[in-house]
Amino acid sequence: MPAPFHPLMILVAGPYRSGTGDDPAKLAANVDAMNRAALTLFRAGHLPVTGEALALPLIETAGSGGIGDPAFDEIFHPVAERLLARCDAVWRIGGPSAGADLMTSQAEALGKQVFHHLDEIPAAR
Repeated sequence: MPAPFHPLMILVAGPYRSGTGDDPAKLAANVDAMNRAALTLFRAGHLPVTGEALALPLIETAGSGGIGDPAFDEIFHPVAERLLARCDAVWRIGGPSAGADLMTSQAEALGKQVFHHLDEIPAAR
């Protein structure tokens, strides 16, 4: 019998702004896609995280007036980068995204696992 695989803390990296024109409905759809992926990871026994789940409330609390303003830029990508340092792996989902590609390349540079397909991710027991 193989040894149990321990849960991984996995950053779900996907498009947030890419291809949205900053349309609130499209942004929300991208967050929803990341949250659905995170739920799949949770149900497989892992601890999923998204940078958006941590950054967006902080951005609002910082008084951001909108995407791309100083408060947004101060927080959005730095939160994901700090989070990545704590994660075991990244699951890259969705379409084109400079930010998600940056998280993926930084993960690889840090020697972390990078998954591109769900079937690559082992189930935790």
